[in-house]
Amino acid sequence: MKRGSTLFLKIAVILIGIPVLALCIFLVPEIANYAAELYPDIAYMKYLVLIVLYAAAIPFYFALYQALRLLIYIDKNIAFSELSVRALKNIKYCAITISILYVVGMPLFYLIAEIDDAPGIIVLGLIIIFASTVIAVFAAVLQKLLKEAIDIKSENDLTV
Repeated sequence: MKRGSTLFLKIAVILIGIPVLALCIFLVPEIANYAAELYPDIAYMKYLVLIVLYAAAIPFYFALYQALRLLIYIDKNIAFSELSVRALKNIKYCAITISILYVVGMPLFYLIAEIDDAPGIIVLGLIIIFASTVIAVFAAVLQKLLKEAIDIKSENDLTV
């Protein structure tokens, strides 16, 4: 397969990561400061918000890295290998981790939304949880299909 055939997808993965990095640098500290202003009696509120949001960014970027590795495997014609199955498994675990972190952080989002009277914050958290869950299920299905295709391929190689 030509190296340029997955170039668009590699660029898309990188372009997905850049805005999230900008949000982590500029918006997340503002959100944490705002949460601390809303609840001045809870001293650690700022740090809880920072922990949840930055902790979710770590598996997000690891999943993007795994997606790039998967595209490199496709370029090298080793897409039907155990390496690809492992990359899909890592993407699945990252998506599950993000979902769990946002489920754990939902009470924080609820507290902020309650004081600020902004239910959109809760909806945004639910959308992130739903999207991460869908990605995890999709990666699990692809992982299973790829594993079965590798098994069939190895059986055919032994037959010939």
